[in-house]
Amino acid sequence: MKVVRLITYYLLGMISIFCVSIFPQYFSTRGVPDSSGYFEQLLSFGKELFKSDSWIYKMEVSKAGGAPMMEIMGPAFIYSMQILAGALSIGFIMAIILALGSAFLPPFMLSPIKKVLDILESVPDLIVATLLQVLSIFIFKTFDVDIFSVASFKEKAYFAPIVTLAILPLVSMYKILLLMIEEEFLKVYVTFAKSKGINKLHILLKHVIKNIMPISFHHMKIIIWGTLSSQFIIERVFNVHGLTHYLLENFQPITVFVTLMLIFTPFYFLFQLIDIWLKEEQPLSYETRRGTWWQKWRVQTLLAWSKRSIENILYTIKSINLRKLSPFRPLMNFLFLFSRHMKNWKFALGALFFMAAISYSMIYSVTTNNHVDQVRLHYSEDGVKLLGAAPHAPTEPFFFGSDKLGFSLFDQLVIGAKYTLIFALLIALLRVAGGLLFGVFYAFHLGPRTQQWLGKLVDSIHFLPLSLIAYILLAPILMPAFTGFGYEFTYSFTERILLEMFILTILVVPLTTVLLGKEIKRVLDYEFIASARVLGGSKFHLFWRHIFPHIGPRLTILFGTQFIQVLLIFIHLGIFKFFFGGTKLSYDPMGADPPTSMTQEWSGLIGELGRTTIASGRYWYLWILAAFMLAIFAMQLIIQGVKEVQQVKVGVLYKLPKARKRRVAANTRDLLDYQVTKDSFKVLNPEPENNREMDAGFKTTFKQRIERLM
Repeated sequence: MKVVRLITYYLLGMISIFCVSIFPQYFSTRGVPDSSGYFEQLLSFGKELFKSDSWIYKMEVSKAGGAPMMEIMGPAFIYSMQILAGALSIGFIMAIILALGSAFLPPFMLSPIKKVLDILESVPDLIVATLLQVLSIFIFKTFDVDIFSVASFKEKAYFAPIVTLAILPLVSMYKILLLMIEEEFLKVYVTFAKSKGINKLHILLKHVIKNIMPISFHHMKIIIWGTLSSQFIIERVFNVHGLTHYLLENFQPITVFVTLMLIFTPFYFLFQLIDIWLKEEQPLSYETRRGTWWQKWRVQTLLAWSKRSIENILYTIKSINLRKLSPFRPLMNFLFLFSRHMKNWKFALGALFFMAAISYSMIYSVTTNNHVDQVRLHYSEDGVKLLGAAPHAPTEPFFFGSDKLGFSLFDQLVIGAKYTLIFALLIALLRVAGGLLFGVFYAFHLGPRTQQWLGKLVDSIHFLPLSLIAYILLAPILMPAFTGFGYEFTYSFTERILLEMFILTILVVPLTTVLLGKEIKRVLDYEFIASARVLGGSKFHLFWRHIFPHIGPRLTILFGTQFIQVLLIFIHLGIFKFFFGGTKLSYDPMGADPPTSMTQEWSGLIGELGRTTIASGRYWYLWILAAFMLAIFAMQLIIQGVKEVQQVKVGVLYKLPKARKRRVAANTRDLLDYQVTKDSFKVLNPEPENNREMDAGFKTTFKQRIERLM
């Protein structure tokens, strides 16, 4: 039965790849006269897929017109996997060694290590690649030693891309293992093992590592998913002729299909087999296991299940009290929570960055009408002596320098801040909102077997690089086509923005749906939910009054991580000259201007970066990456602030009020200053000489109390 499910999920994944492969051709031909629809092109591509003539990689330099597809894509796939395997091996091995060594460090040394890991996690992969290139150029100019070689058709580069790509799994896995080992050492069985005299190393190797392996495996899949997206960019930056290179050289449906198939197949079977080996699947109940496969999917049963689900949804909608859905109540709750979180300095610092950057960008755009200063030739004050030509280095004529055309980098960063930050925040919000909406349906209206089936299907998405899928779907939308008289877009400006937001949102909604659905299902198992159901609470009441406040911090943290992921996708697309809202191209045989962004957002400046840019000494271009890094770091501060506020709320962290802190500090100082003397042990109530005196004193005291009462 496991083999049948394994093959079924694989075929469903291949069907998804098959449907995605035709999207670039469909988007590029949409609006063209006599162009066929999506399903017609999909059917035509399906027929050609079984013909041997279609599996040809077409090359313009080849007189024969092309070569067999696997002769080209096979070696490219092996080359890319060698880089990926080397990076993952180095990253995971070093992470395990560092995590095992850190387990023996005292707490005061672990705190700065965690802070450094938080900072390194906010550094995008492009910044790491660029800094390594800067280091390589500096060493070459200083010592005449080239440590990083760039790949070409004759030579293959391994060291530079592997080192760059290994940083992400190293930092992420080290941080996760460090936290899991700390939590595992707090459990009861570790205390019991220590009481028996077992040393810490034996407990760590024999018990702790074994218990955290299943959780580490799930985190490993997410890390590899992010590494695959990074490899898509690293190969471009270091000119690696792997899958990315040959995909971009021949951007056809068959090439897209083969590329995604080669990436999906090995990782799918590898992780599914490891999943079976670790026996991660929970046993199903008797009610779920009873019945055969054909009985479960009979037409009558399916129709009855659909009818019951629709009735449950309609009942849930009817039970909604519209009076309680006043738009002012959520707004007031949001303002209250926001004010409470602003007391945390990390959350306040991150939130103030976004408010200041977006506000200043809007004010600048309104007051200057998006004006950008431009100086192509910089002369002295007398207007005769030429001081320099574009691009200008800091600080003259611009403090932060200029680009190739002489435009001020600072002005462009200020104008593009509102587009980059607002749309990234909006896409992240749509991802979380869509995941929450479908997650409620997942938790309340789907059975255990359907949830398991959907979870396995969505889990296969982890094996497809998100940036690569975004590139495939957005390439014909954001890049204009040459019509003979110039470059023209297939879609309008508004359509391009809406389509990009929709695609970047819908790619992640299945993952957020399953994630939030499992979180809601976990909360539904709590005892207070059972009590609310006994008291007659409807599903809407359970969600709005109990579940939503409970998962609120989780939603905020998920929103922050999605924002960071959207910014990384903007960076990755900017490397390939795909800018938010569209890429503006100019057609001039005498010398065309470089591609620019229609909205002047930050990813439009990313295209200016490259090895030639850094090699020529234009280091001020790193301001572009610094802007992205500041936004990512600010969002990480917000996430950390939300975590700390939640930990204080549930009692994990306890913070005393300032007045009480001063009293505690004063009492502590008094105790430290206390000096022991011979009068410190003076008896205040000496014992009577004999019991008769004690009894007489007791009787006198008792008589006085009676007289007072009378």
